[in-house]
Parts: sequence; C-alpha cells; structure tokens
Amino acid sequence: MTYHMRFRNTLAPFCVLIVGVVLTASCATSKPGKVTREKTKGRTFIITGASSGFGRGVAIRLGEYGANVVLAARRTEVLEEVAAIIRNSGGKAMVVTTDVSNAGDMQRLADLAVKEFGKVDVWINNAGVGSVGPFWKVPIEEHARVIDVNLKGVIYGSHIAVKMFMQQGYGVLINTGSVESEVPVAYHASYAATKAGIRSLTNTLYQELRLAGFKKKIRVVTVLPWGADTPFFVNGGNHSGGTLRTAALDDPAKVVNTIIFASLHRNRELPAGWKARTSYRMHHVLPHFTERLAAAMSYHYQIKTAPPAPETSGNLFETKSTGTGVEGGVRQRMKAEKRARRQLKRNK
Repeated sequence: MTYHMRFRNTLAPFCVLIVGVVLTASCATSKPGKVTREKTKGRTFIITGASSGFGRGVAIRLGEYGANVVLAARRTEVLEEVAAIIRNSGGKAMVVTTDVSNAGDMQRLADLAVKEFGKVDVWINNAGVGSVGPFWKVPIEEHARVIDVNLKGVIYGSHIAVKMFMQQGYGVLINTGSVESEVPVAYHASYAATKAGIRSLTNTLYQELRLAGFKKKIRVVTVLPWGADTPFFVNGGNHSGGTLRTAALDDPAKVVNTIIFASLHRNRELPAGWKARTSYRMHHVLPHFTERLAAAMSYHYQIKTAPPAPETSGNLFETKSTGTGVEGGVRQRMKAEKRARRQLKRNK
C-alpha cells in the first residue's frame, strides 16, 4: 500500500469523527464588540513577540480599543511601526526592546511598564520561535534556543507577572501555547515540548494561586491556537528539506480575537477556533489515532509535498527583516505550490 493510500485511509474515519466532534464543540469565540472595547479602554497590556504575528495583531486591536500597550520584541524599528499605528488609532504605546530569553530584559520590561502606566492589568507571553525537521537533523543549539525563548521566556514572564499581580492584588496572565500543547506534531519536537511545558506551567500556576487565595483575583489562561498563517512559517528554523508549511492554516485574526477574549473572561484553557477545539477533544478520546493522524499530515505537507528549501536557523539567533506583518502569506504560497505541482504532473 502506498503512502498516499495509507494517508487517505487514515483520513476517511477522521472525516466521520470530525463531524461529530464539531457538532458537540462549544460555540466559537465571538468577535470583540462594544463591551470588549469598553472593558479594554485604559487597561495596560504587556505583549511579548509584538513585532509580528499574533502579538502584532493583538497590539493593534487593543490600540483601536484605547488600551495602553507595552510592546516587547527584539526588532525595535518594527515595534516603533506598531506603536505609531496604535497611537494613530487612539491608544497609547510604549516600546521596550526585549529578548524574552534574558531574565534581565524581562524585569526591565516590567519596571518600565509600571513606571510609565502605574500598573499592568494583563501580561501576554506570546513570543515564540521554532526549528522544523527530524529531531536528529536539527542542530542541538537550535533545540536549546527554542527552549530558551518559548519555555524559559514564558517562565521569566510568568514569574515577574505573578509577583506583580500578587502585590497589586489582581491581574491576568495569558500564555500562548498551541494545539501542540495537547497534540504533538512530527518534525516539531522541541517546539511541541515547549508548548506542552507552557500548558503544564500555566495549570500549575492556577492551582498554586488558588491555594494561596488568589483564585478570583489573578487569572491565568493558556490559549491554544491551531497552526495559523503568520511569519512563523517565514522566519523559522528549517531542516526539513522543504518550505515551511502545514495543513489548513487558520487566519491569525481568529487567534487575535481569542487572546483578547481570554483577557476578559474566566477560562483556564482556550483552544482558538473549531480546528483547535476538535483536535483538543479528539486527543482526549482517541489519543493514539489523533497523534498518528497529526504525524501523517505533517509528513504529507512538510516532507512529501513541500518544494525544496535550504537549511536555515531562521530568526532563532538573529532577527530578520522579513515577516513583519500579522499574516505570513503562507496560504497564498501553498496554493501557488499546489498549482506548480499539478502543472509539473501534466507536463510529464
């Protein structure tokens, strides 16, 4: 049996199951409206990874709602662009150049935010990097860097935020995990490990704060996005042999809405969108099947059908001038790649 036949045979029962799971899934996170704007105006948000992707999208939306937004990332010039957009829309913005893997940078971020705005209402740990490819082909220093940014950066931010919130008596901590916090994906080994760690860290914080008497005063939330069309797939490390891509990418606006929703509502874990909710629930019911399906999809899209691409460390160790938007243009690129494959087959 060929790989493609096995993939189709795996996919067929999934299509039946997905209908049932989707029908029983909770309603989609609503788009922010008037109430969200009123509750957000004047609140202070710290956002790491604010130069692109989800972080940039959340920052700009919060600026439109009149929030005070503290922008943290390594690319100062790009942050200044985001800050200008926020100020032009009626919000307040502050730029703090930050490497989240540096504990000193993170403490400086908190200190400057409090000095400027007097308090921090919501801290969003969103910065993340990845290096894609078979575990043994990704250089060990890249695995280590992914851990430093994705997990240690969230630990640093969470530690500072929780202490700050305990002192001021309230606050919301949002940690951006992934559907891979629940369902690990082949060729994303260290990335999946960090996202699982983020989920465990946040759940542990919830219990400790509950035991310390802060359950109603300090909220901690893990947001779990499906793969989205962000610059992650433009600037990431790559040792897979093919262009960075994945199946059925979401619009990043869906995750932006979910993160803002999480800042205002009492949830502990919040999958972003129906695909994330379906994967999350299916893994609870059929863990081995869900993981095999995820691995098959990753192999198909990243290894089998992705056009060749050179090895790169991407933005792990140094910043890139590419990928500064909320979206990465990956869906459009994948459509073009699919057309090219079909044309190649017709020409043979």
